[in-house]
Amino acid sequence: MGILEEIKLSFRKGNIVFRLIYINLALFVAINVIFVILRLSIPGITLDELRMTFSDKFLKFLMVPSLPGELIRRPWTIITYMFTHFNFFHILFNLLMLYWFGKIFLQYFTEKQLLSTYLLGGIAGAILFLILLNGFPGLRQNLGTSMLGASAAIMAIVIGIAFYVPDYTIYLMFLGPVRLKYIALFMLVLDVMMIASYNAGGHIAHLGGALYGYYHTRQFRQGKDIGKWLNDLLDNAVTLFKPRSRLNVTHRNHVRYMSDEDYNKRKAEIQREIDRILDKIAQSGYESLTRQEKETLFKMNKDNK
Repeated sequence: MGILEEIKLSFRKGNIVFRLIYINLALFVAINVIFVILRLSIPGITLDELRMTFSDKFLKFLMVPSLPGELIRRPWTIITYMFTHFNFFHILFNLLMLYWFGKIFLQYFTEKQLLSTYLLGGIAGAILFLILLNGFPGLRQNLGTSMLGASAAIMAIVIGIAFYVPDYTIYLMFLGPVRLKYIALFMLVLDVMMIASYNAGGHIAHLGGALYGYYHTRQFRQGKDIGKWLNDLLDNAVTLFKPRSRLNVTHRNHVRYMSDEDYNKRKAEIQREIDRILDKIAQSGYESLTRQEKETLFKMNKDNK
């Protein structure tokens, strides 16, 4: 099996953390390959000039702008910015954070909840970035700038899981065992202090992501999954754009035909029921399940073997 096939297989079989990492990496590589091609093709231009030109002519279509008028003209950037990186150490730090804290998050939440937390946390970061830069006189010197990076989206995951299991302990080099709540508190205080730095917008976005992560977990403790609507929307979009086919389904010794649309609808219904049961286990434990819910889990486990 070739390298490309192995990457495709690991993307399909891996969990949502690995898929998000692959998407961020793929866009990072594509951006930098384009930059290298331009560097080799354009004569008589300094590296700094090329960076400015590259940002203004290409990256701005992926970065979220601080001016509302520009965002209206490029609304997709409120999503694309959280997958966009240009600097190597920027993406390295972000993806390490996503890997470490994403693994902990998935011990208590589902993959769909992690995805919605990532996306909605990133959107919350962009919204706070826009509001504060346009609303506070001391920050208006940052107007006209744009923002990129997954930091706000990842911050939502970090704060979300730290609020859910604050005493969860991880081991840090040179520090030893540290509880999640102290790591989260340190990151929040650092971001607040760094609002006075040149990268005020980025740290404001981190706080926006953190606010969403906190709110998500608080609502989940009350039995509400505030990101479910987004996951349902994504499920419906995937089903809508899948090619239709006719499948033979055997039932009670005769064959009937089921359209791909009906099959995917039924599959989505089953997955939603499984997600609901897993959410209930995460919140109240296995013993809180009804007999029917336990039988449903047993049947799904048996069918997947």
